Amino acid sequence: MKEDIKYKLAEAMKKCMKTTPVESITIKQITSECGVSRQSFYRNFIDKYDLINWYFDRLLEQSFNEMGKGETIREGLIKKFKYIRQERLFFTAGFKSDDQNNLKDHDFYMIFEFYCRLIREKTGHLPDHKTRKLLEMYCQASIYMTVQWLLGGMNESENELADLMIDAMPAPLTKLYQHIGLLQND
Repeated sequence: MKEDIKYKLAEAMKKCMKTTPVESITIKQITSECGVSRQSFYRNFIDKYDLINWYFDRLLEQSFNEMGKGETIREGLIKKFKYIRQERLFFTAGFKSDDQNNLKDHDFYMIFEFYCRLIREKTGHLPDHKTRKLLEMYCQASIYMTVQWLLGGMNESENELADLMIDAMPAPLTKLYQHIGLLQND
């Protein structure tokens, strides 16, 4: 039940974001939009930014769930980018911030752990030190590319962006992912 109220407030926030900059949205606007009392709002969230961060977490979780449903990394990336396009309003607002605990840092942690988990599931062990360092660099670059794509108007299709991400992958990672069946051999 508590989750229902949180999602109701998040949907109201999304509606408000269509017409009003985040910094100008009031709690009264949000609660009026969805018919939830201010008291209920404050039982669930500290402020509107707490609500936004909670919803970003749900979106990121769903984004990585979508990515995990692909048979290959390319298919997973395409699903992730389609999901980001679908929820672009929230992702755009989130990726614009460089504050402490920002969405880019959160996305880095989640994607890095996602790739490490894939390697562990397919090989039976965690990636070695060199592979982890390559993954760190690759994940940072992929977040940068995703943010540029999102904030730049999403000119490339999800397929084109996924191909760019795969082309940018360091050769040792490409070889590893091909070996464990997560990337198709060219």
